[in-house]
Amino acid sequence: MKEFFETSAFAGVTISLMAYMAGVYLKKKLKLGLFNPLLVSIIATIVVLAVAHVDYDTYNEGAKYLSWLLTPATVCLAIPLYEQFELLKSNFKAVFSGILAGVITSLVTVLALSSVMGLSHEEYVTLLPKSITTAIGMGVSEELGGYVTITVAVIIITGVLGNIFAEIICKIFKIHEPVAKGLAIGSASHAIGTAKAMEMGEIEGAMSSLSIAVSGILTVILASVFANFL
Repeated sequence: MKEFFETSAFAGVTISLMAYMAGVYLKKKLKLGLFNPLLVSIIATIVVLAVAHVDYDTYNEGAKYLSWLLTPATVCLAIPLYEQFELLKSNFKAVFSGILAGVITSLVTVLALSSVMGLSHEEYVTLLPKSITTAIGMGVSEELGGYVTITVAVIIITGVLGNIFAEIICKIFKIHEPVAKGLAIGSASHAIGTAKAMEMGEIEGAMSSLSIAVSGILTVILASVFANFL
């Protein structure tokens, strides 16, 4: 198996796609939020690499092509936003206030928990960009002096949890307004959460897509301020 990864240019892509397809199958078959396709694919890929004794660099040589699609996929989220542009214009103040509240809540929560748990400055700034898309979060973490690889892992975990629990939380707190749902999901769990928002409805998906971009910009600005608090 290790030799297969070392000699094949697309071994990483193949394993990743097969693991994701397995996750999609389990989600459709069992209909449980816990079987999120991304979460299943991550666990399955880790198991394969561990059993085959394949290191990350060898795996990434064949899987790096997938990351090239990250930016185009994020840009494509602008399409549902365009389709709901009139709704955005009529609710502009509420939309911006909601996203700002989500960003500040995320940063304050990281600050509070880091203080309670006695994290170092490097560990603290590593967690600050947890709720924004990976492409932006990596840059923020690196600029602030955090551990970029851990930031990526935290961002993915945040997104997966948002994808799994978003609908349940909306039901528990009786959040029925589509705009509110979309803004909350997008500002808390970026693109992975937005996938769930799109399943919930067009308006939810559009507002969540908007939140990704605006939350990213606001976090870049505010994270540099919050970085000085610990």
